[in-house]
Amino acid sequence: MLNWDDPLAKTSLGATPDAVIANTSVDDVDRLQPSVAGGVQGLEGLAMGAGRIRVDDKKIINCRADVNQLVPFKYEWAWQKYLDGCANHWMPQEVNMTADIALWKDPQGLTDDERLVIKRNLGFFSTADSLVANNLVLAVYRHITNPECRQYLLRQAFEEALHTHAYQYVIQSLGLDEGEVFNMYREVPVVARKAEWALPFTQHLADPDFRTGTPENDQKLLRELVAFYVIFEGIFFYVGFVQILSMGRRNKMTGTAEQFQYILRDESMHMNFGMDVINQIRLENPHLWTAELQRDLIGMIREAVELETAYAQDTMPRGVLGLNAGMFADYLQFIANRRCGQIGLPEQYPGAANPFPWMSEVLDLKKEKNFFETRVTEYQTGGALNWE
Repeated sequence: MLNWDDPLAKTSLGATPDAVIANTSVDDVDRLQPSVAGGVQGLEGLAMGAGRIRVDDKKIINCRADVNQLVPFKYEWAWQKYLDGCANHWMPQEVNMTADIALWKDPQGLTDDERLVIKRNLGFFSTADSLVANNLVLAVYRHITNPECRQYLLRQAFEEALHTHAYQYVIQSLGLDEGEVFNMYREVPVVARKAEWALPFTQHLADPDFRTGTPENDQKLLRELVAFYVIFEGIFFYVGFVQILSMGRRNKMTGTAEQFQYILRDESMHMNFGMDVINQIRLENPHLWTAELQRDLIGMIREAVELETAYAQDTMPRGVLGLNAGMFADYLQFIANRRCGQIGLPEQYPGAANPFPWMSEVLDLKKEKNFFETRVTEYQTGGALNWE
């Protein structure tokens, strides 16, 4: 609620900046910066006469500096990720789906198990990226108080929409039942469980009464960031990526696999950005990284490994493409160890190995040729397949 005794309120009523400052203490002048308690960051009243932003004024969360001022940069890594995302622009219609359509329509083109893999993954991913986008727009963006990080979040939100577009494009190209595929997260238990696991994190941060600024709420934000960046995008997506890219390696459903290839590149950048944000919050707020919070995060990651292992078993009950559910159990433990190390948590699965070393090759792609050799991978913006 607006406090009419506040110098900021007086400015809004028409008092000149000089008049305000002349009748304001040093502490009040400092308060002309936007306040964390003042609602949605970036929509506060104009603080006429406030000092210019300094780099040291900026913080990832709980920052009182004006979030509408992009420069001076404090987190160059966030701005660089925004530039990299723009350079890697692509559109689903650029991918030739002709071979996929012919193969899908051919009764002998794919086995029933291969068709199940395609449909299950389209069912999960088609709504998963919408869940991520909603989380960004309705929850995360409100509580990140750094403009260069927000700039990347806006780019990420567009890319999540682009990914949903890509799944729709594949579904439409193959002539699948759109209602069946898009509603799978409410009909197929293993798909539903992953969505159900993630939704509560968005729901409590999207509460209009939720505010960061206390250790308890700041830890809730950290849990949410780990849930979506480290787990949802960094663990829950990887069975599907391996399955679809494996088909492309065998010259099957190459257009669909190419779409997933670009999506994987984007998601890798999203995940790395999120972990940079998590680690920056840890650095700036070491009191939040308690033993209890770390135990909670480890429990979340271990639960995610179990859920994603069950998803692998459901999508390939008999094994397919030279893959089986047991291999994915090993892979998910390997991935979980990587994710833990990236955010400063101890390894949970000693000795876990990567049964899919070729996935590392995918992550090292260069722009000259795509992985499936279906076309030169150049974008209208001149972007490059750059995973770093």
